[in-house]
Amino acid sequence: QIQELQYSVTRPLYSEDTFEDEHAKVYRKHKRLLDHFIQYFTCTSERAKNTAVSLLPIIGWMKIYSIKDWLLNDIVSGVSTGLVAVLQGLAYSLLASISPWYGLYAAFFPVIMYFFLGTSRHISVGAFPVLSLMVGAVVTRLVPDEGLPANITAFEGLTKDEQRILVSASLTFLVGLFQLGMGLLQVGFIVMYLSDTLISGFTTAAAVHILVSQLKFVLGLTVPGFSGPLSIIYTLKSLFTQITSTNIHDLVTSIVVMVMVLGVKEINDRFKSKLPVPIPIEVIMTVIACGVSYAFNFSENHGVDVVGKIPNTFESPIAPSLQVFQMTAVEAFPIAIVGFSVAFAVAKVYSVKHDYLIDGNQELIAFGASNIFGGAFKSLAASTALSRSAVQESTGGKTQIAGLLSALIVLVVILGIGFLLEPLPKSVLGAVVIVNLKGMLMQVVTVPYLWKKDRPDCIVWVGTCLAAIFLGLDLGLAVGLGLELLTVVFRAQFPRCCVLANISGTDIYRDRKDYVNIYEPEGVKIFRIPSPIFFANIDFFRDKLKDAVGFNPLRILRKRNKAVKKIKKMIKKGELTLTSVRLESEDESNMEDLDKPTDYSDLPIQVNWSADLPANIRVPPVNIHSLILDFSGVSFLDISALKGLKAALKEFIRVSVDVYIVGCDPYIIEKLRNCKFFDDEIKTSIFFLTIHDAMLFIHEGKDKRISPKNFKEIFFFDSY
Repeated sequence: QIQELQYSVTRPLYSEDTFEDEHAKVYRKHKRLLDHFIQYFTCTSERAKNTAVSLLPIIGWMKIYSIKDWLLNDIVSGVSTGLVAVLQGLAYSLLASISPWYGLYAAFFPVIMYFFLGTSRHISVGAFPVLSLMVGAVVTRLVPDEGLPANITAFEGLTKDEQRILVSASLTFLVGLFQLGMGLLQVGFIVMYLSDTLISGFTTAAAVHILVSQLKFVLGLTVPGFSGPLSIIYTLKSLFTQITSTNIHDLVTSIVVMVMVLGVKEINDRFKSKLPVPIPIEVIMTVIACGVSYAFNFSENHGVDVVGKIPNTFESPIAPSLQVFQMTAVEAFPIAIVGFSVAFAVAKVYSVKHDYLIDGNQELIAFGASNIFGGAFKSLAASTALSRSAVQESTGGKTQIAGLLSALIVLVVILGIGFLLEPLPKSVLGAVVIVNLKGMLMQVVTVPYLWKKDRPDCIVWVGTCLAAIFLGLDLGLAVGLGLELLTVVFRAQFPRCCVLANISGTDIYRDRKDYVNIYEPEGVKIFRIPSPIFFANIDFFRDKLKDAVGFNPLRILRKRNKAVKKIKKMIKKGELTLTSVRLESEDESNMEDLDKPTDYSDLPIQVNWSADLPANIRVPPVNIHSLILDFSGVSFLDISALKGLKAALKEFIRVSVDVYIVGCDPYIIEKLRNCKFFDDEIKTSIFFLTIHDAMLFIHEGKDKRISPKNFKEIFFFDSY
């Protein structure tokens, strides 16, 4: 049907100059930096109201909250999420190398703060395995399993567990400070520099680290914590040297739990449209494992490591250690970035699905305040776990009231029934963690797809993953960012430039290599630049332009100048006799340099460079008379590129090739004016609105270009 539609437009041929003459532009006053500064700090009642609503998003969604339609859904979702949060909190604390119940704090304190400050209505705030692992790497570095802890004054008089809690809490506090600072500085856009490919490779590597770290619980072995580059190799070495000491009860329990959880999760996925709520298999298996462990006294009779004593009260808050701040600042920043980027990515998915807006800067403030509040109460660093958020959304959660109710479930466990979890084997928690890694580990199947569709992205994925696995998550993230920036530079520095040709019978121009029914005008080259032109790619652009036209204009200009000098000498010495030849006229110039316009002064003739020259003088031919540069893909020019472009245009103009630039952004033209780009050789008249405008202009001037009035009778001397 679309092929039957046609349109016909009749309009004048426009260059940029004629278009501006006929169409008046709107004058817009550009604000100075001082104007922006004054506007930013000007306070009005309306702005104060908007700021209050922005800083407390709860005000916005509470006004539209429907108790009748939403409350029951939030209650069901809150209870379901709370049960999962309890189990994951216990499990993920093992990744951080701290006592299990501190993971429960991460499912309570940060949730309370996010309830008031967060803009997402569906994510479940709490422990996230990747963050817990990154925190654990710092904890084991400062307080290793074997050897002395770091020289920190606040460690005096504390047990090893208390020292680790101080490090974890201080690090969480510092992560919150980083996030809050970035939120107040409005730099939420920083998450855009972490592409989906980078995050995918990074989280896959983190899943590998998590898997290896949980093997000691699954096998019932005592393995010291390692940190830094190649820590995963040292951990595996330690595991395999002790493999004969595996606790069979831990191993069998873990295998049973993993098989059951994987099987029921598959049922949940397959029949999710028919099940009112997903079957909470992790919770069910945890309850069964607790009962079996208690009944058979696994801890005493079989040497199984269990969760142990869980305090039935909250511990008093602590002040963070400034010495820990100094020693962990390098690790805290990537933790802050990773925690926010994962949470923001999940929040964005649900905001699109449920049609509401989220604010990246406010999310930074919310997570910053949540981690500061949680760190003061010995909580783990908080973000969101994908599986837990999926439970909160899939069970009908509408707002963060579901999150608040999940925190109340955690509160009940901490204060009331936590003692029931004391006989829970840590191998069960390790098995639950490993099962929940399935989604992250399966991301590896995207590698073949990326290799076929986008190899630079594939290199980013593989490079980030391997670096994070072998160098550690913090260095791996830095390597991934470096690779990502290199791919961006590579794409911008080496764009796919091409020569365009006309689709016959239309005003459409496409790459001449891609189509059959295509017409390339004789004597005209149309060259497309599909990227910004800046200092790093201006030389590449000039080289590609020379390849496209088939000659080097500067080399030809120098050859012509040498030829003219030789002809002048031969005429002066009388070595040539005059014969009538019709040659093209050209403007005179007084410049002598070989790179300058050809100097015809003191020469009684003009030279037609397309004809045979006397005395076996050889000058490469120029087989085009016009060059069109398509700037529709050029978004900016820097000063270095501007100078290089000006030099390139002059080289073509000086060998009698007319240059036209089309589709150029008006703001770039304005910048060219401000930078004194135009002169006697390069004029504003070379700019046209479209390729077709320039082509019609060239076609109209074709007859004038070859008409007799542009030629005159001149004479060459025949050489003796």
